[in-house]
Amino acid sequence: MEFVRLEVEDGVGTIRLDRPKMNAISFQVQAELRAVAEEAAAREDVKAVVIYGGERLFAAGNDVKEMADLSFADMVAAGDSVQAATTAIARIPKPVVAAVTGYALGGGCELALAADLRIAADDATLGQPELLLGLIPGAGGTQRLARLVGPSRAKDLIFTGRFVPAAEALAIGLVDRVVPAADVYSEAVAWAKQFTTAASYALRAAKEAIDQGLEVDLATGLEIEKVRFAAVFGTEDARTGMASFVESGPGQAVFKGR
Repeated sequence: MEFVRLEVEDGVGTIRLDRPKMNAISFQVQAELRAVAEEAAAREDVKAVVIYGGERLFAAGNDVKEMADLSFADMVAAGDSVQAATTAIARIPKPVVAAVTGYALGGGCELALAADLRIAADDATLGQPELLLGLIPGAGGTQRLARLVGPSRAKDLIFTGRFVPAAEALAIGLVDRVVPAADVYSEAVAWAKQFTTAASYALRAAKEAIDQGLEVDLATGLEIEKVRFAAVFGTEDARTGMASFVESGPGQAVFKGR
């Protein structure tokens, strides 16, 4: 990979964007993100994932220069590629946290939205400024942002294209935690490390039940939960966890991820 790599240490996989100067998300970066996300999903030594753009910024957006001369037909053909990277991140069946430094704009914001949790620097700036280019978000922004902050706030942010400082992003739920800029990555890794010894299949079942349940009515969501709940009873970790609870109380189980 030229611009995206997966770095694994102590059970935490970091998906690292490194495309100078602004981590612009080109079609090549999208393809590399998709490939690395699939690798992180498949590797047994990766228990949780951090998405990180470096100390200076997360990602300033899609590569506008690359898209400027594309026609309607060109973008119809490329549309699946634009969404595939964020979809691949969102579908990693493990906890995923975005460590947001500097700017997370346009496609960069959409990449952060695909994570389960967002930890931002106190000087970070997020936003969906595509309308200012005569465009709309195309990598999941109109859907994930509305689900995260509600339709009215999403419309405000997308219609105006305005930049959102970290404090406001925290207040409206666009990010989940704000920390000093120097601590963003370490805080994200610390969050991810909680899950390196967790019951992996239960985590996966919980994530799938939540994500899939958000797409359907409550009754169908409850059916999804019921199926996932029954399924984890087939794991060794469930037997270990319940036996440990009976014998020693909560929080003492040692899971093996199977």
